[in-house]
Amino acid sequence: MKNILCYCAAAVTVAFASDSTYAQSQPPHSPKHHIVDTFHIKSPGKWDYIAINPVTHNIYVAHATQVNILNPKGDSIGVIKNTLGVHGIAFAAQYKKGFTSNGKLNTVTVFDMFSNKELSQIKTGENPDAIMHDDFSKKIYVCNGKSKDLSVIDPATNEVIKTIPLGGKPETAVSDDIGNVYVNIEDKNEIVKVNASSYAVEARWPLMKGKSPTGLAIDAKTKRLFAGCDNKLLVVMDATNGNIVTTLPIGDECDGVAFDAQRKYIYAANGEGTLTIIREAAANKYQLLENLSTKEGARTLTVDTKSHLVYLPTAELTQSKDKHRPDMVPGTFMVLVVAGK
Repeated sequence: MKNILCYCAAAVTVAFASDSTYAQSQPPHSPKHHIVDTFHIKSPGKWDYIAINPVTHNIYVAHATQVNILNPKGDSIGVIKNTLGVHGIAFAAQYKKGFTSNGKLNTVTVFDMFSNKELSQIKTGENPDAIMHDDFSKKIYVCNGKSKDLSVIDPATNEVIKTIPLGGKPETAVSDDIGNVYVNIEDKNEIVKVNASSYAVEARWPLMKGKSPTGLAIDAKTKRLFAGCDNKLLVVMDATNGNIVTTLPIGDECDGVAFDAQRKYIYAANGEGTLTIIREAAANKYQLLENLSTKEGARTLTVDTKSHLVYLPTAELTQSKDKHRPDMVPGTFMVLVVAGK
């Protein structure tokens, strides 16, 4: 995950590919999404990923040295400490466990997903960043940015069972839940396909126009990958062969992409202060719904599959002496809550 206090504002101009199979549509005048609440968290420090506990639907926010835990109403209900440089959170519900990737410790913390008590510490590769659970293999995958590999953790034993070299810096990983894991390789502008049974890299697919991919989501039904790229593009890729389906304009400083499988909405969180919302009408047809104004710095996100609410962490920012890196105003960390229809 990139430095999350490095933003630059930009206007978003939307235009769709001329191919007739892709919807050519401007955002409707009547917005479908709104910011309906703001949850305030007083603890200091930078932030990164945010995740939803799939059973309790509590909200877990990676925040500097700890993970802040909120209930769905936004009330603080606890923290997971000793997670210096924490980036992400994942859950293995069948084992009643959660996992945090601790970037500055080169560890993963294992915790009870109901009591939130620490259970174990697991050594990983260097600078563990994004982390995800694969339903097919029942394993946890950790993207190690500095050592450029994946740590595969067995949640049954809390042990790393495989380290997979990737040949580039992994940013985000997703699974199709039928045996394949896909990883954005930020410094190679490509997506790597990993076999979730053999743990072998099976393919490397270039993102073509897409540069420095960050957020990644998947529609397992249509077998489409959605890669948010640093050059204000969302690349839609066929997960079966790596072919580029289309590219769609999004906002600047995207660092997170999410997909609501029921509503068929793709969300791209843009640090400039917008949330691009695109509807997947069909495997090869996409329609821009809107570019919702959010808040500068809101560049990662998660979607609650039950409530369909979208959560984006950010803070009040102020210009620093280094004009390329805004500072966080102390005590202003927050989570924006977006609802749509």
